[in-house]
Amino acid sequence: MARILVTGGAGFIGSALVRHLIADTDHAVLNVDALTYAGNLSSLEPVAQSNRYRFARADICDRDAVARLIAEFRPEVITHLAAESHVDRSIDGPADFIQTNLVGTFSMLAAALDYWRGLEGAEKDAFRFHHISTDEVFGALGDDGFFTEETAYDPRSPYSASKAGSDHLVSAWHHTYGLPVLITNCSNNYGPYHFPEKLIPLMIIKCLSGEALPVYGKGTNVRDWLYVDDHVRALTAVFERGVPGESYMVGGRSERTNLAVVETICDTLDRIRPRADGQSYREQISFVADRPGHDFRYAIDASKLERELGWRPQESFETGIAKTIRWYLDNESWWRPILERNYSGERLGLKATA
Repeated sequence: MARILVTGGAGFIGSALVRHLIADTDHAVLNVDALTYAGNLSSLEPVAQSNRYRFARADICDRDAVARLIAEFRPEVITHLAAESHVDRSIDGPADFIQTNLVGTFSMLAAALDYWRGLEGAEKDAFRFHHISTDEVFGALGDDGFFTEETAYDPRSPYSASKAGSDHLVSAWHHTYGLPVLITNCSNNYGPYHFPEKLIPLMIIKCLSGEALPVYGKGTNVRDWLYVDDHVRALTAVFERGVPGESYMVGGRSERTNLAVVETICDTLDRIRPRADGQSYREQISFVADRPGHDFRYAIDASKLERELGWRPQESFETGIAKTIRWYLDNESWWRPILERNYSGERLGLKATA
């Protein structure tokens, strides 16, 4: 059993990691989250009563608060997921992304370094700082090729630039100060408890409400899709067995165009929740002006992770999307309050073209 401090544990990937650690391992978890718009403690209800789980509300930019929590909990592992993560929001308001993703990561690194330097012997040897990042830091691919751990950074949006900067800070703290760090860069995640501003949950909910399904441009942009439960199993493998100073790519080997993703959602709902008028949900698809600076294609080669740590995705896109759609059908009580309180499904990221 290890003590794992998870930042951003009330967010989408963070809450999935916390649920996995409590349900499927013996680890103890301290979840540190500021509960900004996308943080939702109801995503932790399945594990909230565990005696191995604790929540603390704190902003990662508050170095003193972070340092106190680290000193009290004495983690063997810090998994740093707290971040602003939506490209469209970064176009409208990049300042929050600089503050959380860069300043916040610096704050976490500074507090972690002070704590690590105070450890001795086996405790010091065992400590890991695990930074979770995105494939978007590498820019765009053409029709072929894959991102690997050796791909040069080439971020194109305020979001990806802020995450690229945070990756470089983590790497610098390893090379300069010796902090034992791990970095993972993942492809697009999807699954239960996903905040409905993102493509897949937004399209599911708009299908059910009879609204237009807005597809950017011609829908030809390609993403590699990773089921969130597969991702958190990979994260666990990395901080348990990964080599300090190394980075690992995490992908689902499930490339799809955005249009194909939306069509799959429509076709699945046609089978399991048909429209009352008998028409296909595809009739709701509409094409809208493209996102500014929209990267054409992302794809990940996860061979290093598969080869060195034995991880494999368990879900195909077809099985994962079916589970995801079923979850949203069965859990309107989770996402309906979000639409009423935090986000009503409007398009974001238009200020660059205003």
